[in-house]
Amino acid sequence: MQTLTATLLCVLVVAAFAAPPNFSHNFNTNTFIPIVASQLDGPNPDGSYSYSYQTGNGIQAQEQGQLFQIAKDEDAIRVQGSFSYSDASGNPVSLSYSADENGFHPQGEHLPVAPPIPDAILKALEYNAQHPEEDNL
Repeated sequence: MQTLTATLLCVLVVAAFAAPPNFSHNFNTNTFIPIVASQLDGPNPDGSYSYSYQTGNGIQAQEQGQLFQIAKDEDAIRVQGSFSYSDASGNPVSLSYSADENGFHPQGEHLPVAPPIPDAILKALEYNAQHPEEDNL
């Protein structure tokens, strides 16, 4: 009897942890958010494209991209875009970005800003750049 009780207890504990989390506080899966405007162009034969949309709850997004030859046998797509929405407090959030062969480059007032590089580090970097012969010591 104790083995059966322990087994049932283990099954209940496992079932409780396996249950999906409750996201009902601000998320209703039955709420439909319409797209009120949209535009799409591409992909085109030259690799370019563009799109934009606006939803019924105020989200706006747009992006355009073009294919560029960055080396003899290598192409990369370069992209520019932006999106905006209101956060849970109603404050507007806007982000613009570009992406290319060097990575993703976001810009927005809500993004954290890195602290300035200390002067001693800047001087050391400058010294290293002026003395490349010391790299292979």
